[in-house]
Amino acid sequence: MNEMDYEKETLEYYDQIVKDFASRTLSADMSEEQGRFTACLPEGALILDFGCGPGRDTKAFLNAGYRVEATDGSEEMCRAASAYTGIPVKRMLFEELDVENRYDGIWACASLLHLPAGKLPDVLRKIERALKPGGVLYASFRYGDFEGMLNGRYFTYYTEETLRDTFGTVPGLRVFDMRIAEDRLPEKRELPWICVLARKTGC
Repeated sequence: MNEMDYEKETLEYYDQIVKDFASRTLSADMSEEQGRFTACLPEGALILDFGCGPGRDTKAFLNAGYRVEATDGSEEMCRAASAYTGIPVKRMLFEELDVENRYDGIWACASLLHLPAGKLPDVLRKIERALKPGGVLYASFRYGDFEGMLNGRYFTYYTEETLRDTFGTVPGLRVFDMRIAEDRLPEKRELPWICVLARKTGC
């Protein structure tokens, strides 16, 4: 199975489970992580919710007064997120991000972990280009050293070392915060996350 097959299977999985996924995740309390991210942003910042799923975080940012653009690779997730948030949600793969100096912040919560490890550096370079100087990326990944298909989806897990090595290939993104966090869903508390804040340097 090649990478395109992994991607296709992962997106088809999300297309098929969107209602169940939304019912399980929309109520997850992400306010602590959202607050750590927005504390780095100017008032009225423009945020890209990059892999927004059913729209939980997009709606939270909108309710907090931020301007938000949202994308997801799953057509059904885009429909669900648009209905939930009241804004248009664009279907877009991570590799298709192609803007420059647009966003004050990019929020990639539990999304970039679906990329093969070899593709993440290129996507991080696209993220760096899309951020304004001084802009901030939040990204979260499952903690560990697994890569491959798991329960219908492709995952790449990271440790502090492998994530720092990966971000180190993108000099324009400087990691300034990295921490381990527990899952906000009670049934998955034993599966930790590694959460990163990185800033676009230079101008």
